[in-house]
Amino acid sequence: MSGLDELRAVPRSRRPSRDQLAGYWGDVVTAWRVPAVKRGLLATTLLFIGSLTPAYLPQNSPWWDPIRALGWDTGPAKVIGTALVVAAVVLLVDAWFRLRPGLYLDFKHWAVLLIWSLPLLFAPPIFSHDAYSYAAQGWLLHNGLNPYDTPVSVLPGAFADQVSWVWRYTPAPYGPLSLQVSHLMVLLGGLNPYYSTLLMRIPALIGVGLIVYFLPRLAARLGSDVQLTAWFSTINPLLVIDLVGGMHNDALMIGLIITALYLTHRRPQQFWLGAVIVGVAAAIKQPALLAAYPVALIGLPWQWNTSHVLNKIGRAAVASVLSVATFVAISLVSGLNFGWLNALDVPGRVVTLAPLSLLGEGIRLLCVAAGRPQLGSQIAGGLLVAGVVASALIVAYLAVTVARRRPVTFLSWSYLWIALLGPAMHSWYLLWGGLLLPLTRPTERMQRVAVVVTSVLLGYGAGNLAWRNDTGIALGLAGLALIITLLVRYFDEHRKTSEGAT
Repeated sequence: MSGLDELRAVPRSRRPSRDQLAGYWGDVVTAWRVPAVKRGLLATTLLFIGSLTPAYLPQNSPWWDPIRALGWDTGPAKVIGTALVVAAVVLLVDAWFRLRPGLYLDFKHWAVLLIWSLPLLFAPPIFSHDAYSYAAQGWLLHNGLNPYDTPVSVLPGAFADQVSWVWRYTPAPYGPLSLQVSHLMVLLGGLNPYYSTLLMRIPALIGVGLIVYFLPRLAARLGSDVQLTAWFSTINPLLVIDLVGGMHNDALMIGLIITALYLTHRRPQQFWLGAVIVGVAAAIKQPALLAAYPVALIGLPWQWNTSHVLNKIGRAAVASVLSVATFVAISLVSGLNFGWLNALDVPGRVVTLAPLSLLGEGIRLLCVAAGRPQLGSQIAGGLLVAGVVASALIVAYLAVTVARRRPVTFLSWSYLWIALLGPAMHSWYLLWGGLLLPLTRPTERMQRVAVVVTSVLLGYGAGNLAWRNDTGIALGLAGLALIITLLVRYFDEHRKTSEGAT
């Protein structure tokens, strides 16, 4: 059957009608009429222009020709580009605040995200070089090499040159399906290193689409605040910048996890389907396997009796086996097997925002100054191990105390603790549990903390760009100061709105 025949075979009731398409367009137009949405579009447009900067453009990028022709490859131009990025982040945070729940704005959040994402669709990777690594690893596969055994530096050339130097000599830590998707994007990109990198946005957008579609629906089924979920999660600036702009493979992993949770909530007796989807998500990124446990517990109200407890344990065991079996099957079929085990320490090889990583680096530098570098390295390494052990104990505690009644809350809190205590923490790691946070019915204080963390991480991203662009930290600090100002104004307006409502 041809593709046209398959389309004709679909019942008319399941095809998008003209009225439905007109309705979608109407949603976009309605969202566009909101001034804050236009402000957000201006922000992402400035972000796109500012991203055309030496800090994030490899030498083989096709953007260099027009940049040099316009004379934008100078020192002053780098300062202007960095200033545009800082301004973009501040404007995007401000637009996000202006769309917060409680202002009674009649718009669809998916339409807002669509409008904000448009300028980023053809932008180079934003605030991260990871997409360049994905392309280089896909290039290794195309040449018959296993990225788990072979670093990208083994094949010198344009693909390897795009990758950040610190990751050129390490094995790939990602799941086997993620690597095969990267290989597919390299093929679709015509083996061009830069275009292959841009195509990494396709799987990321698929993941974002799953998040935007299923997360508010999951919130409704859980009885959570749908408006808060749509605002905090589906148009969160971190999602826009890290998942759409940065095209991280975390987007597809998170999207699949949320899909599994929703489908299981819809039909709890078909939890096996959710478990299989979790296994697919783990083949993108391995931390997804944790979601098998809450998937098994969904739809089973807790009762303190032997048969009920055994039933939950049995379902948890079945879900875990199905998820792991799916992951193993994909690993074997891909031909890559389990070489990622050799790369478990790769994310922690550089200093990141992880609290224990920062603390360990501070202690190491003090020991170096005191003439005891070996001791400093041992303490730093010990802190990272202690963090992993502590996070495992916390997850185990939550599995016994929280998961039995609130499986999604367990998953959100567990992922957040894993990110905070892990050997490496990036802003997109916090999205694993952060996007689920509104479903946990967070307190006002938790919401404020989440908003502050989101805003500060965005300020850090802008400051990091300023540093990499050799434009100093002044612009980054200025952006952070403006974001703090926005936070103060946001909390003040939020307080006045709450007082007015009472």
